[in-house]
Amino acid sequence: MNRLQLEHIIRAAAGNADTTEIVIIGSQAVLGTYPDAPDELLVSMEADVFPRDRPEDSILIDGGIGERSIFHETFGYYAHGVAEDTATLPPGWRERLVPIRNDNTRGATGWCLEVHDLTFIAALFRHRLAQPETVRERLAQTLLPEFSREMTISRLHRIAGMDCGGGQREEPNFD
Repeated sequence: MNRLQLEHIIRAAAGNADTTEIVIIGSQAVLGTYPDAPDELLVSMEADVFPRDRPEDSILIDGGIGERSIFHETFGYYAHGVAEDTATLPPGWRERLVPIRNDNTRGATGWCLEVHDLTFIAALFRHRLAQPETVRERLAQTLLPEFSREMTISRLHRIAGMDCGGGQREEPNFD
């Protein structure tokens, strides 16, 4: 999915849910910060979204422009209406949302997760679009169970080339 397609989804989702603000929490949220993100980050043809003020109305989005809808069949991409708690996000994520609003969204605003709050970090690191230390700090603040948080931080360390212990941190290997 490209930025123009995400803008179309924002416009259509807002219309289906009778709102002006849509939150994008899936991988396509990268397009908020990086409108011309590398192709590797844009392979998904779905955007995970919910209405900002009425997340429970995401079912209206899923029904109107979701998978296998006429919208999907016509355009080849779709919105997946999700619950606000679909992703485990670090504290403060709402304050870091990145807006998309332009003529193509027709007055609706798409609020995209900031890249350090996204979960597909390996590709973001390879393209130098996210900083490993910022992601680690945010992971440490999540409400994940301790075991899951530690396992995720350990995985982050391997991906980014960070020292897992309290020692010197290596620079991430992006090659």
